[in-house]
Amino acid sequence: MSGSHQPGSSPRILVFSTINISDPGIDLAGSRHLEYPATVQTMPVPCSSGLKPSWLIHALEKGFDGVFVASDGEECSYLPDCAERTAHIIAQTQELMAAKGIPAQRLKMAAVCSVCAEPFANYMREFSEALKRLDADASVA
Repeated sequence: MSGSHQPGSSPRILVFSTINISDPGIDLAGSRHLEYPATVQTMPVPCSSGLKPSWLIHALEKGFDGVFVASDGEECSYLPDCAERTAHIIAQTQELMAAKGIPAQRLKMAAVCSVCAEPFANYMREFSEALKRLDADASVA
């Protein structure tokens, strides 16, 4: 179940990244040696609007502490309304998460462009810290 990382370690984050847009930005973050948790893993997909809520929840139920959707935003080459469709998928997923008792804060989405290396690294650091706080609050309760 989510929220199971060891105290003092970085939370495990699964990033669904889009092959044409966000993957190059994420690769650039790595090639520039920008700092973000080593526990971040990526799963490339053609388009963020093709994600299924069940996939996002499955990742959380199988041990990832957080899921981040690096969407194409307005740059999607497949659909003009990709950003709206992806936002709808995130909202659907968070409703299902609530029904399963999984905090909505474990799922984040942001547009990551092909040259957005620094924003991506910042998102990962901030998300990791938010997940640590969420787990600390849960262990106190």
